[in-house]
This record gives sequence, C-alpha cells and structure tokens, in this order.
Amino acid sequence: MKTMNFTKREPPEWLLAFWKEIDDKTFGEGFDCLAQDATCNLGVADWKGRETIRTNLRAFIDTGFSALHDVTEYWDGGSLKIFRGTVTMTPDDEAQPVVRPVMTHFFYMDEREPAKVGRWYGSVGPIAF
Repeated sequence: MKTMNFTKREPPEWLLAFWKEIDDKTFGEGFDCLAQDATCNLGVADWKGRETIRTNLRAFIDTGFSALHDVTEYWDGGSLKIFRGTVTMTPDDEAQPVVRPVMTHFFYMDEREPAKVGRWYGSVGPIAF
C-alpha cells in the first residue's frame, strides 16, 4: 500500500496551456506537458505516444463541436495530479444543445521526466450529444 498527501493548489500553467490548445483547436506546444511515450486512457480510448494523443484528440474535437475546459479543483500529490472540472461542449449545429459534463482526470507524472505526464486517465461525459 502507498500513502500520498495532496495539496489543493491553483492549476499549473502546463495544465491550463494543455486545455487551451484543445479549446483553441491549435494542438500545439501545450501538448509538450506529455512525455513522448505518454499513454492516455480517456473514456474508451487507449492511446500511446504524445503524437497519437494529439492526433486522436484533434480528430475527436473536429467531430462538430467546440470545447471550453474549466478546472474547478486541482490537487497536487507530487507524482500524481488530480483535477475536477467541467467542459462546455458547444455543437457546430445550433439545433443541438450545449452540454456541460463533469470531468475528472488523473495525471501520473513520468518517472524519467517528472515534469511531464507519463500516464493520463480521464473521465468525461457525455458519450454522445
């Protein structure tokens, strides 16, 4: 068994830059917070490698909506970062409703590069509009 202490903090710049890249649909330097060989388990996704994560998130966002991420809580446990928030998902089709699902994400920092995310587990709803 492992025990960790967590401190509630303001979200770090790397996390805000990461979400901004997704929200702005630019998918650029904000992804540098991920280790080159990072893995991501987001919903049913099982992606391996920073570039694969970037490519697949871009493909998902390009399915007809814009996102705006809001970090409500951020907890720093050293090698594990946890945050909770909402994402406003606005469909391109104005006849579809805007939704604001809750999201929770766990970022395990890379052992070789502790300033980078090595494994990302995320949970976001809905599964469809």
